[in-house]
Amino acid sequence: MMTDKYGQLPCRAHASAALTGQCRVPGDKSISHRAVLFGGLARGTSHISGLLESEDVMASAAAMRAMGARIARLEADRWVVEGCGNGALLAPRETLEMGNSGTSTRLLMGLVAGQGLRARFSGDASLCKRPMGRVLEPLKAMGARLIDCAPGERLPLTLEGSAPAIPITYRLPVPSAQVKSAVLLAGLNAMGETTVIEPVATRDHTERMLRHFGARISTVDRSDGRHITVTGEAELAARDVLVPGDPSSAAFPVVAGLLVPGSHIRIDGVMVNPTRAGLIATLQEMGGNISLENRREEGGEPVADLVVAASTLSGIEVPAQRAPSMIDEYPVLAVAASFASGPTIMRGLSELRVKESDRLAAILAALETNGVVAQVAGDDLMISGGGGRVRGGGRVATHLDHRIAMSFLVMGLASEEPVMVDDTRMIATSFPGFADLMGGLGARFEPAAEAAAS
Repeated sequence: MMTDKYGQLPCRAHASAALTGQCRVPGDKSISHRAVLFGGLARGTSHISGLLESEDVMASAAAMRAMGARIARLEADRWVVEGCGNGALLAPRETLEMGNSGTSTRLLMGLVAGQGLRARFSGDASLCKRPMGRVLEPLKAMGARLIDCAPGERLPLTLEGSAPAIPITYRLPVPSAQVKSAVLLAGLNAMGETTVIEPVATRDHTERMLRHFGARISTVDRSDGRHITVTGEAELAARDVLVPGDPSSAAFPVVAGLLVPGSHIRIDGVMVNPTRAGLIATLQEMGGNISLENRREEGGEPVADLVVAASTLSGIEVPAQRAPSMIDEYPVLAVAASFASGPTIMRGLSELRVKESDRLAAILAALETNGVVAQVAGDDLMISGGGGRVRGGGRVATHLDHRIAMSFLVMGLASEEPVMVDDTRMIATSFPGFADLMGGLGARFEPAAEAAAS
């Protein structure tokens, strides 16, 4: 496949006929990471079905292998993990290469912090720009030592854990499921109880899955926020895990189905955990025709089939408190808002500034290059919807951000002129098979070679 002069793989999306059909998105990334990590930390053999085989999750698997767990792919859709037992992980001999995965990095730092190990973490250019101070602060309070790091407490860095870790009570200054999870994982090997207080509830996958693996963990809502407490010196037991479909991945065919006229699609087996369902609720408030059918539970998580039909959307105000339940979906929500009638205001998006890119700036630039009127005021994003029409025609700078790339390819499926994204290589970090799945529904993506040559 040809690349452009920068060695990238650009792609162009064209306006499509109605999207139709049935599909299943890859397994949820958050659940996949935790299944691999907790299975490796548990004693015994766990089987995982539906694991997301993305670069990010494979980075988690490689790190756990480096610390003594045995992890293998048995066949399509099935993996086996032979864990070491809590407190029995080994110090990795080589640097743990995290690629683009901030989730892998932060959760593994929590594991290392409570296991008395020394580990060096590194990643790609994008990950090495992301500050790690927010997770290092509580881990240091639990006894971990930062041996060295790049300026600004960034990767590459070396962390040495404490065994046992010091139990703490830590109030999250900013909502973050990753920081919460890192503290709870360090607390698994502490002498006593470790409590995280979150003023705003974040994704609860770590709590749910730790219970699944036998940890003693409690969640209590109080006047000052949600208190999550884990009892240390935990003995985790192997468990089987069925990974549900990733709602962050489902967001792309969902929005495409709403925007492309005449579309009607069904997405099977998507997780609808309330801490992850903010986008669905928001799109429904905007007038999106989305129904949840065949509700059930898989792997300790609520699951449903999503049925989506093309809809006329209206702009709304999205409150800041909804951000934790849809933080990864704001790029594709911005695309939906571009086609809505009237303004959409998304409040409280400070967390987007420290994602794979400065997502807030990247979203604004991508909207403007495609003729959408938008502005950022403080941590709020305001978009003037085009009432069903978006000019398109722009070339989007993705800044190595997979969600920016996929979101604006979705825009091109309904815009008046094609939309090009400058790089698609990083899409595999979260959604391998994205182009094939969307193409199976009728999406028109132009191969990179032709896009680069035109």
